[in-house]
Amino acid sequence: MGKATGFLQYQRQAPRRRPADERRRDYFSVYLPFPEQELRTQGARCMDCGVPFCNWGCPLHNNIPDWNDLAYHGRWQEASRALHATNNFPEFTGAVCPAPCETACVLGINQEPVTIKAIENFIVERAFCEGWIRPVPPECRTGSRVAVVGSGPAGLAAAQQLNRAGHDVVVFEKADRAGGLLRYGIPDFKLEKQVLDRRLDQLRREGVEFRCGAHVGADVPVAALRRFDAVVLAGGAGRPRDLQVPGRELRGIHFAMDFLVGQNRRGAQDTPGPGEAITATGKRVVIIGGGDTGADCLGTALRQRALSVHQFEILPAPPDERAPETPWPLWPRMLRTESSHEEGGTREWAVATTRFVGDGDGNLTGLDAVRVGPPPDFTPVAGTEFTLEADLALIAMGFAGAAVSGLLEQLQVGFDGRGNVATDDGHMSSAPTVFAAGDMRLGQSLVVRAIDDGRRAAQAVDRYLRGRARRQFRADG
Repeated sequence: MGKATGFLQYQRQAPRRRPADERRRDYFSVYLPFPEQELRTQGARCMDCGVPFCNWGCPLHNNIPDWNDLAYHGRWQEASRALHATNNFPEFTGAVCPAPCETACVLGINQEPVTIKAIENFIVERAFCEGWIRPVPPECRTGSRVAVVGSGPAGLAAAQQLNRAGHDVVVFEKADRAGGLLRYGIPDFKLEKQVLDRRLDQLRREGVEFRCGAHVGADVPVAALRRFDAVVLAGGAGRPRDLQVPGRELRGIHFAMDFLVGQNRRGAQDTPGPGEAITATGKRVVIIGGGDTGADCLGTALRQRALSVHQFEILPAPPDERAPETPWPLWPRMLRTESSHEEGGTREWAVATTRFVGDGDGNLTGLDAVRVGPPPDFTPVAGTEFTLEADLALIAMGFAGAAVSGLLEQLQVGFDGRGNVATDDGHMSSAPTVFAAGDMRLGQSLVVRAIDDGRRAAQAVDRYLRGRARRQFRADG
C-alpha cells in the first residue's frame, strides 16, 4: 500500500493533456509530463485493501500495490523490478491500455480509483532514463530453435520470454519494420515509435533475431518453419469485419486499418503501400464504428485537416456513470471520451448505415443512414432516415478472426467458432509443434491481454521443448 491515510487526504489526479488546438497540429504524445511529486502523492492513495482487485482486473496480474508503495517512497529502481516481474513492456500498456486495473480498484467503489496507469508509465520511463533497463541475455543456450510469426505485442512477449529461457528465437514479420499493431495500427500521438524502437533494440541485444519483410506463406515458404523445433503463431486478428450494404464497391470506402497504417508509414517516412495511400485532407469523412480504432481514425483525420468528420456507432449512447448491469469490479459500460473526441468531429450514436451513394464515375459522395433501436435487434426507427455527404468512409467495425489464406491454410491448423486458431490448454494448435498466441488465438482484444497470452504461450513452448529434450535424452540413453 501507499500512505495509510493517503486515500482520505488526496484526490485523484490524472495526467493532463496538451491543449486540443496544439496537439491537433502534430503527432506527438497528447500527454504532458506528470511531475514526480504529484505521482508519488497518487501512489500514496493505494490502500491496504486486503484483496487487491486491481491485480484481478489486470490480465497480467501485475503486482500493483507493491509498485504503488515503492513509487510513493520514491524507490524507483525497485518499482521497475516489481513492474517488469509480470510485464515485459509496461511502456506499451502504460500508453495504450484502457486500464481495467483502475476500474477494479477497491477505492473506486465510492471514490475515484488510484491513477495506476500513470504510475506504471512513470516508473518505466524513469527506468529507461536512469539506464536500469538493460539487455538480459540467457546464461546458456538449450540448442532448441523457435520461430515466432508476427512481431506485435504477443509475438514480442513470447520471443523475449523464450529467448531468456535459452532458446534461439527468430521473429518473422511480413512488414518492413517490427512491431505489428504497435508499429502500424496505433497512431504516433498515442504511442510514439521511439518508445517501441528502444525496446526492440533491447530484444535484439538479448539475442532475438528479427527477419522483417518476410511474409511466411507468401514470399517465405511455410516449409522454412519446419527447420525449427517449435513455431508460435502471433499474427493477430487480421480479417476486418466488413459492412456489406449497397454501394460498398465505390471508391473512397476503406478499412480503418489501411488508413491508419498509411499514416504511420508516412510518419516513419516510408512509402505507403497499395491501398494505404489514403488521406482525409480536405475531405468529408465518415467513420463507421465507435470503438478505439474509430477514435484513432478520428484523431488522424483531424490531424490531416479533414473538412469534417462524423463517427457513427450502432449501439446507443452509454450512461455517463457506471451502468448498473456492470457493477464493480467488472469493466463498466459507461461513456468514455478519448483524446481524439476532445479535438473535434461529431459523434453519433444508434446509427446504422444502409447504403453508400456515389457519382457516375464510381466515387463515393455520401451515405444513407437511419436511427436504430437497442440491441440485439437494432430495429430501424421509422422517420429517422437521413443522408450525409461524404468523400471518405472508414470502416472501423473490428475484426472477424485470423486471416485464413496463406500461412494458416498451408499449416492446416484448426479454427474455433469465432474464426480464431484453436488450441489446447497448452496453446498448441492442431498442427504438431505449432502454437498460437494473442489475437490470432483469442480474437481481437487488448494489448495487455496479448502480452499476457504471449507470455503464457512461451511458457507452454518452453515446457514442451524441455519435455521433448528429456524424452530424447532417455531414448538416446
